[in-house]
Amino acid sequence: MVDHVQSLARGLAVIRAFSATTPALTLSEVARETGLTRATARRFLLTLVELGYMRSDGRLFTLTPRVLELGYAYLSGLSLPEVAAPHLERLAAEVHESTSVAVLDGEDVVYVARVATARIMRVTISIGTRFPAYCTSMGRVLLAALPPPALDHYLSQADLRPLTSRTLTSPTALRTELDQVRTHGWSMVDQELEEGLRSLAVRIRNRSGATVAALNVSTHASRTTLQYVRRELLPLLQATAARIEADLSAQTRT
Repeated sequence: MVDHVQSLARGLAVIRAFSATTPALTLSEVARETGLTRATARRFLLTLVELGYMRSDGRLFTLTPRVLELGYAYLSGLSLPEVAAPHLERLAAEVHESTSVAVLDGEDVVYVARVATARIMRVTISIGTRFPAYCTSMGRVLLAALPPPALDHYLSQADLRPLTSRTLTSPTALRTELDQVRTHGWSMVDQELEEGLRSLAVRIRNRSGATVAALNVSTHASRTTLQYVRRELLPLLQATAARIEADLSAQTRT
């Protein structure tokens, strides 16, 4: 093809070499998967790292959330926020608490959908608000879903500063907590982001089972106990996530 741009095709091939079963690859593995020479594969990998679409720990390469921008035009036909919105409204009406959906971007969670029933934080939360992932329930759900190399990189780079007297700041302790979150599929954070704020989050998975977002309910510690949050709110949160997942799955089949 006269109009075929070989370098673009090769760059896309490098991105497509990564998948749910191969989330982290070495230079040699990328070269083998794409049929490129090691020198050529290295140039494309380093270019993608420089552009922010990939990260590397010096040996392994992994994709970053920025690759989602490449599919934004297609996904914007019916985005995750639009799919989630009616379910958030239903959940907020049931529990009389604020509900949100967020995705992971670098070291932060970014709010992409929200229904607020009352303001319980000093900071006003809106679409696009960012918080550190390590001390938020949605952040821990999303961090727990990272491939091991990506999580290792995060824990080695993240600034785990104490935002309250309860904030978990030890990388070892955080890793242990994330192991529990990964096992159970949910996270509860008690006053680590802000005094008085309790938050419970569950994962939202796509049709293939990969975690793509997190759903949470936030409440004030003065009116709920940890036992109430887990006993009463968790089942409702899990049911809501299941409905969102069903809609996302139906969307991908159409």
